[in-house]
Amino acid sequence: MNNNNNEDAVNQVLTDYYKAFSTLTIQSILRYFHQPALLIGPSGVIALPTPEAVVPIFGPVMENLRQREYHRSEFSLQQLRLLSATSALAMGVAIRYKTDGQEMERVGITYLLHKGDSGWKFAVMALQDTDRVAPNH
Repeated sequence: MNNNNNEDAVNQVLTDYYKAFSTLTIQSILRYFHQPALLIGPSGVIALPTPEAVVPIFGPVMENLRQREYHRSEFSLQQLRLLSATSALAMGVAIRYKTDGQEMERVGITYLLHKGDSGWKFAVMALQDTDRVAPNH
């Protein structure tokens, strides 16, 4: 697979993941995570060795969004870099919207993806300040 195909495949995974996340159904996002995976955020580094480990992390986030009239998320990709044939770095901003279409919040996030037998999956997700997300130059 050439670089353009890999970039297209990574973009498709990101698009599909955000559609799945927007359902606020935890089971719909599990297949996007490499096992093991790491989540790096304000509370530190959290290991996600199994799909079951994702549930107590993302379940409360989804419940909180549900209570705040959340409707959907989209990912504004700022930078995509293929590091090798099996790894890619995607940096951008998750934009969350309310049911009335108003923007709810923005979350800066960087994904390190790994390509295995079942395609591209998130190996590392790192939350960051939105002002630290540099546009592609």
